[in-house]
Amino acid sequence: MFDPSIREELVSIVGPKHFLDDATNLMSYSYDATPVVQSLPDGVIFPATTEDVAKIVRVCASHAIPIVARGAGSNLCGGTVPVAGGLVIAMGRMNRLIEIDQENLTATIQPGLNTKEFHTRVEQAGLFYPPDPSSMVICTMGGNIALGAGGLRGLKYGTTKDYVLGLEAVLANGEVIRTGGKLVKDVAGYDLTRLLVGSAGTLAIITEATVKLIPQAPFRRALIAMYRSLDEAARTVSRIVAAKITPCTLEFMDQATTRVVENFAHIGLPVDARAILAIEQDGEEASVQRDLAAIEEICREQGAFAVRVAKTPEEGAQVMEARRSALSALARLRPTTILEDATVPRSEVAAMVLEIERIAAKFDVRISTFGHAGDGNLHPTATTDARDADELHRVEQAFEEIFWTAVELGGTITGEHGVGLVKAPYLEWKVGHAGVEIMQGIKRAFDPQNILNPGKIFAETRKRVVVQQ
Repeated sequence: MFDPSIREELVSIVGPKHFLDDATNLMSYSYDATPVVQSLPDGVIFPATTEDVAKIVRVCASHAIPIVARGAGSNLCGGTVPVAGGLVIAMGRMNRLIEIDQENLTATIQPGLNTKEFHTRVEQAGLFYPPDPSSMVICTMGGNIALGAGGLRGLKYGTTKDYVLGLEAVLANGEVIRTGGKLVKDVAGYDLTRLLVGSAGTLAIITEATVKLIPQAPFRRALIAMYRSLDEAARTVSRIVAAKITPCTLEFMDQATTRVVENFAHIGLPVDARAILAIEQDGEEASVQRDLAAIEEICREQGAFAVRVAKTPEEGAQVMEARRSALSALARLRPTTILEDATVPRSEVAAMVLEIERIAAKFDVRISTFGHAGDGNLHPTATTDARDADELHRVEQAFEEIFWTAVELGGTITGEHGVGLVKAPYLEWKVGHAGVEIMQGIKRAFDPQNILNPGKIFAETRKRVVVQQ
């Protein structure tokens, strides 16, 4: 609970309707989509403009009040849990699509804009914004930028960081900065735009963004390839890339995931397959048809016992939507679902999936794996019950070993979810002690009071895992 004078300052900025500090409403902002992580804020405020945000931050800075900027709270790394209490700045009122610039192929947006709505508006204008996180129906563009979101189309088109051209942001002292702009080239000093993308609100609060758009592909088609072994599926991924074919989407599901998704979506997925690849290509029709024919041949050469090509774009879209539903489908199995995102080089996908299965058996936990095979970003997902402390501890041990194994295979602890709270103890495994010190120095330069989303990204490093086969 804030001191009455501080509360009065905050309410004067947005009005009483847009400030909450009653216990019932605060509970809704004490957690995000990350399981078993929760902490109450002292208040929640809903700004309407950049000026509002700047005023709010100045009040918080003068009283050393922790601040957490929040979009839809759909992240999976504890990135918006207010672990130090303080004030949640909910960006939902700042949800405008300010402009689609057809001449410069850019869009300017506010952070609270829903990602799916943005995609729809852009496509209605005949353009395309590729980053497509699986939570796009729920999540916001500001959240995507803050956590560097990826998506199914990352192999061909890249991720959020590849499309953000410029930002408006409020610093920890309440000053407003602008970075980048509608520019193809800009090397004026350090790249502050790239630095803020993925910084999870720990360096500044994003209040506006300019993103790159591209022309819409005129044709799109998909196929599913079915395998009796993980190695065959993984070899297929490598051969497709080696053949200089870059699919729009190249997704993997293990048998456990496929069975659950089929039970959820009922679209005829092959539940007897050890692994399936869902592959989509877009572009000019002749080029797409040529690529799909080559991909089908590679799939069969590498051991696919069946390949099914979608007859229509709608049929292909149905397959991809089924893949997007994997988390929702798995969430029906047990009370608690923990989805992670270890990433390895493409050549190590099969090895990583086999290691995940070994680790799950070692700790006697249930883990299904799906993900973006084309860029090596796998999503091992544990279905468990947070009320069972012993089982939850074994799940945590399993994921710790999974993260370490990913790093040992030349990968990383997170490909698109972000570090946040959950992955903070493992950051040094990936970037080293010197890397963490540099990052902490950047944090101090931007936020000397440590009021912007404190407790995220940095934590005491866990000891290295001793792997016993």
